[in-house]
Amino acid sequence: MPWYVIYTKPRNEKKVAERLKLAGITAFCPMINMVKQWSDRKKKVQVPLLNSYVFVQLEEKNREAVFQISGVVRYLFWLGKPAVVREDEIDALKNGLKDTMASFEVKDIKVGDLLPIPSGPFQGKEGIIKQINKNSLQLVLTELGVLITLHKEDKL
Repeated sequence: MPWYVIYTKPRNEKKVAERLKLAGITAFCPMINMVKQWSDRKKKVQVPLLNSYVFVQLEEKNREAVFQISGVVRYLFWLGKPAVVREDEIDALKNGLKDTMASFEVKDIKVGDLLPIPSGPFQGKEGIIKQINKNSLQLVLTELGVLITLHKEDKL
């Protein structure tokens, strides 16, 4: 069965994935652990790797079933057809989430450079550097056209 990408309402990814699973639809919402800073504390939280996207696996004839779930907006389309993600890409994403990028060092790189990602969920992909900060780096993934931010690992 093919994997499709659905677009969800903002900050509804985890809830939508849970509702889809309860409805008997195979769903995958890649999550990562992140340290969030509030004015009075730091806390480790789980956040979606791809904001507003959830992967679903179902037959072509059953694609309309996802619209019964609250929070689902639409399918992601590519060239006029619903975008299909290969099974090996989903497996690579799942395996990549097992390993996390512990840290990175910013040296001798500048905005606009093409940077290969050595580990983590996007291992083997390349990104164009958009912004460099003291503790983070923003990349636009060339294959997916998605902006990601890599953070130096924070200690609690």
